[in-house]
Amino acid sequence: MDYVKPHDVVTEMVSAGALKLDVPVRHLLIRGALAGAYLGVATSMAVTAAVETGSWLVGSLLFPFGLCLAILLKTEIITGSFALLPCAAVDGKPNASIGRVLKNWGWVFLGNLLGSTAYAILLAIVLTTGGDAAISTTGAKLVTIAEAKTTYYASHESAGLVTVFTKGMLCNWMVGLAVVFAFATTSLTGKIVAIWGPTLMFFSQGFEHAVVNMFVIPVGMLLGAHVTLSDWWLWNQIPVTLGNLVGGMLFTGLAIYITHRPASADAPAPADRSHSVADEHPRYSPTY
Repeated sequence: MDYVKPHDVVTEMVSAGALKLDVPVRHLLIRGALAGAYLGVATSMAVTAAVETGSWLVGSLLFPFGLCLAILLKTEIITGSFALLPCAAVDGKPNASIGRVLKNWGWVFLGNLLGSTAYAILLAIVLTTGGDAAISTTGAKLVTIAEAKTTYYASHESAGLVTVFTKGMLCNWMVGLAVVFAFATTSLTGKIVAIWGPTLMFFSQGFEHAVVNMFVIPVGMLLGAHVTLSDWWLWNQIPVTLGNLVGGMLFTGLAIYITHRPASADAPAPADRSHSVADEHPRYSPTY
């Protein structure tokens, strides 16, 4: 069986977080750009499928393949790093200082932004035949989505900010879970299934993902959406990124770390009891 138990998953989470902190900056940028592009391609594919079939759920079923590519090819996604790096820091890894964590997040965020916007520019060329034709139906849908992710929230002012932040939090609760759940199996098929489920749950419900939005809002702007740079950053990118940070770090990474971390090797042994719950119920075991 390729199932990995939760306390071993936590060990993998901590190790993965520590390894990410040792990746050189140039590789953080390259891997971050690749991840941004993969998620951009997956998003445009999902939107195309939704437009062609008339069902957002069909597009949502296809989108997770992009995250599978990003995770299984060991690229860098800021939302996954929000879940893993704090675990390495709390576990006391010597390279996991707050400064190094923040530096890593900064470079990965930049890499994701570069890759996502680069794909947005390329796709805008395709959807407008190099600017020589009207945009396609997929392009029109991307314009609508870009406006819904920015000016819609702006129209609701503070309530809009609360909503977009909360959607970001809920999103990375699921995306962080996809990253962590992939550690629960050693097979390629198992990892794909583990990633697919939580990713489908976030995308199908329209929650807000920082890296997806680095593609979908710029491409919408390039195609004619009535969205400014300040609309993009103030009403979506900044609050969504902060929501992703809270959701990934607290609801997924640290929550799973705290409840499933292996017991310390120097922890005191439990008192010897001649009569225990395990004696009365032989099938009961406090271990995983």
